[in-house]
Amino acid sequence: MNLKLQKKLASKVAKVGKNRIKVDSGAGEELKEAITKEDIRSLINEGVIQVKNKEGISRGRARKTHTQKKKGRQRGHGKRSGSQNARVDNKRTWINHVRSQRALLKSLKDEGKLKEGSYREIYNKIKGNYFRSKRHLILYLKKNNLVK
Repeated sequence: MNLKLQKKLASKVAKVGKNRIKVDSGAGEELKEAITKEDIRSLINEGVIQVKNKEGISRGRARKTHTQKKKGRQRGHGKRSGSQNARVDNKRTWINHVRSQRALLKSLKDEGKLKEGSYREIYNKIKGNYFRSKRHLILYLKKNNLVK
């Protein structure tokens, strides 16, 4: 039994694709006689022709990976594409670098551990990228007797 026409009409009536139309093969004669959109509508209401539900894409796995990434997982070498500079740009690295050193310098100044007159000099050295890290800064201060 060829029900191409009925399926086509049903898809137009229901405004869905032909693949989502399910025809009950038991009601053969009734289906063959249905050649108008009105006939098809009545068959849909009776339940002879059914419209399948739309299949969505499950986000379960995506949610799981998202929570794992929030915890810091799945960020190893294999997952990385792009250079380190692409992931954290040079400017951001510089900002973090300078801020940490300036914070250390300020804390030393507030605690009174820094010798008088050396704050501005060291501050400018930090700005000029003289120190590689906080540790290097501390070593420099101790070596030059700038810390009390």
